[in-house]
Amino acid sequence: MTAPKAPILPSGLDATRAERALRYGRETLQIEADEILSLKQRMEGDSAPFLRAVDLLLHCEGRVVVSGIGKSGHIARKIAATLASTGTPALFVHAAEASHGDLGMITAKDALIAISYSGEAGELLAIVPIIKRMGASLIAITGNNNSSLAKLADVHLNASVQKEACPLNLAPTASTTVTLALGDALAVALLDARGFGEEDFARSHPGGALGRRLLTHVRDVMRTGDAIPTVSADATVYAALLEISRKGMAMTAIVDAEGRAIGVFTDGDLRRLIENVQDFSKLTIAEVMHRGPRSVQPEQLAVEAVELMEQFRINQLLVTDADNRLVGALHIHDLTRAKVI
Repeated sequence: MTAPKAPILPSGLDATRAERALRYGRETLQIEADEILSLKQRMEGDSAPFLRAVDLLLHCEGRVVVSGIGKSGHIARKIAATLASTGTPALFVHAAEASHGDLGMITAKDALIAISYSGEAGELLAIVPIIKRMGASLIAITGNNNSSLAKLADVHLNASVQKEACPLNLAPTASTTVTLALGDALAVALLDARGFGEEDFARSHPGGALGRRLLTHVRDVMRTGDAIPTVSADATVYAALLEISRKGMAMTAIVDAEGRAIGVFTDGDLRRLIENVQDFSKLTIAEVMHRGPRSVQPEQLAVEAVELMEQFRINQLLVTDADNRLVGALHIHDLTRAKVI
């Protein structure tokens, strides 16, 4: 078995301190992993609270409001963001700000997820009675089944841990990790229950890579009008070369009298022609073009054009309509600029 490599020490960190840093780092990861596994085992032993929470959130007619204070507030904000991006309308409300006007953001049709490890956070307990009176549902995530917040909740989810990763057992570490994992579990369960798919995810993440891949169509990135390299079938090879040079796509489309794409001629075709034909001054492009060129239609996803290029190892595609009339042209660089690839 290969011995582990000695760590490269940053300037100012001696071997003793480096070893302590690694030990605490490993212990933290192990403690937090163990606590998440413990949460999983509790859920397997008693799945009812989790299933009731999923059902309540799934049938919520309003939005899911997630609230907390301190470190729990930071976790609440992340859970709200994850829910919102996976198909469950959600927002974060700071527990302290709720008592000073932000409570107006919550309606009777909403469901509140209140997070407090002790279950005794005064800021949350101050607003819970009001929320209950207005008719909103309450899910509490705490580490204490007997806490005030747990007793007031319609559903209580137990996020207790045996110990924090903090060596003083004071700083919220393992407990916040377990709470975050529990929030992710709710979000993923709801995602599946709602039938939330890739296209739904793309619509809520239009600026991301997946959004671009699933929302960008060929028509959004193709070259049109005078930017399309085009010659007629009776054009000479020289005329085709001038068109290739002018349009900068390393190819030209060949069209018939009705504008239908009947062929393509590329830089690669030119190199092969030079190797085999000494004098092509009298040749027409129809004599040397590739017939039946690869093409896509404007309404297809741009990622489909990428797949076609990769499959046939080509860098350009013609864009044609249902009648095979040339309406655009696409170069792999166009897809790169659009960040589809």
